[in-house]
Amino acid sequence: MLSIGEVSKRTGVKVPTIRYYEQMGLMAPSERSDGNQRRYSRSDVERLAFIRHARDLGFEIERIRELIALSSHPDRPCDGADRIAAIHLAEVREKIDKLKRLEHELERILSHCGGHTVEDCYVIRALSDHGLCEHEH
Repeated sequence: MLSIGEVSKRTGVKVPTIRYYEQMGLMAPSERSDGNQRRYSRSDVERLAFIRHARDLGFEIERIRELIALSSHPDRPCDGADRIAAIHLAEVREKIDKLKRLEHELERILSHCGGHTVEDCYVIRALSDHGLCEHEH
């Protein structure tokens, strides 16, 4: 059994975040030692590593909860997990498209600025007047 500090070091997840995941029900409440310290098993560390990796990939807490529920039934088809990942991928692609539009607009705004004084600065003017933007963003 490992302490919460040891689990934190092994997984790279901060102690308050581990407690938060317990409160959110993503992890079962930890066992307690005679001294009332949290104690974690290898499966707890694996679950936390799963959660961390899913968070690093941008999955929301509720979707991680669904994936955890699916993972507790290893003999079932994986179409539920595939569906969750496909939805997330579509959302990531949508965010990328939006970021590309933002990038284009910022490049365009910067290209119109002559770099003279703030009074004549196109960046300041464009930020003050959304109508100067080429596209909705």
